[in-house]
Amino acid sequence: MIRKTIFTTLFLALFVGSGMAQIAVKADTLYTMNGSAITDGVVLVQDGKIEAAGSAADIQIPDGYEVHEAVVATPGLIDAHSVVGLAGIYNQDSDQDQLEESNAFQPELRAIDAYNAREELVKFLMNKGITTIHTGHGPGALASGQTMIAKTSYNTVEEAVIDSATMVAFTLGSGVSRNYSTPGTTAKGVAMLRQNFIKAQEYAEKMDGENAPSIDLKMEVMADVLNGDITALITAQTAQDILTAIRLQEEFGFEMILDGAAEAYLVMDKIKEAGVPIIIHPTLVRTYGGTQNASFETAGKVQEAGIPMAFQSGYEGYVPKTRVVLYEAALATANGLDRDAALRALTIDAAEILGITQQVGSLEEGKDADIVLYDGDPFEYTTHIEKVIIDGKLVKGE
Repeated sequence: MIRKTIFTTLFLALFVGSGMAQIAVKADTLYTMNGSAITDGVVLVQDGKIEAAGSAADIQIPDGYEVHEAVVATPGLIDAHSVVGLAGIYNQDSDQDQLEESNAFQPELRAIDAYNAREELVKFLMNKGITTIHTGHGPGALASGQTMIAKTSYNTVEEAVIDSATMVAFTLGSGVSRNYSTPGTTAKGVAMLRQNFIKAQEYAEKMDGENAPSIDLKMEVMADVLNGDITALITAQTAQDILTAIRLQEEFGFEMILDGAAEAYLVMDKIKEAGVPIIIHPTLVRTYGGTQNASFETAGKVQEAGIPMAFQSGYEGYVPKTRVVLYEAALATANGLDRDAALRALTIDAAEILGITQQVGSLEEGKDADIVLYDGDPFEYTTHIEKVIIDGKLVKGE
């Protein structure tokens, strides 16, 4: 009994000391993403949440808080579209679950069933300041499966997950035919998608009737897309594919986010008129196939047009399977993208597009304490990420 009491006491002490720490972050420049940058800023963290954020002149650091100092501090960065956790660092069959090639149309595949929270690429991104990722099945199929949102610091999917079924990943264009015998052309692929949306409409009507059919997992998910319970993430790189995606969205009325959009600058007015956000292609994307006309300046042009935008690491078919959104955004700022807009696209704007602003994206009272500490300007190549805090826990740095 005595041993049990001692063990319980020690366990509670360790738990409180490690998981419930009171932390203060002091930064020469603090970006809360809820207003202008703050000179000599302070963030207080308690129980994994932001307690206060603002000027040191207004916020007193209480006794007992663990203080961390930085030249610059920002909210945790958000990778708005990735495949890490499904795609692994070794590029072997055993760690490549981002694209199932047995069928071109499989919206029922769940990212949460394949996500490996311990994958080294996840921790690699965490150490680069990426605290939240929107990841899952990648482009390359008409419907490759579902996506999810997770924090990067945890070792199990149950701990990491923020949203287990965020979007369904669709792809339009010639890239699909490289992976599957059917469809062989873009027109065939669009016809197949349209037919499946019609089937989903009919399925939903029958499920509401007296003689409901057996559950069809594909149609269940497609019906969820049609009724707005899950968003369609449509990878469309060329101008014609972007316009086709918009036509499908208008025809069936589902919620849509454009992914990639390499030729968005050719049809900017149509995208803005449709009110569709873009998860823009990586600035350094390889220019071949659908992305052959990608431009370093696209992000800046999208921002100037007033179209909501976020950055992604994207899908890479080669080692190391991921990019770093901070670097992609930095290069975009050198090619016309407003600097503040770039930081917003990595934080609050990405959170807005993904529907998670209640938890992450800015340093505001009550939100998750995800904070990145830098020794200089975040967009300078020579700057280091010194510390990363996720849910109030120091996960990188000392």
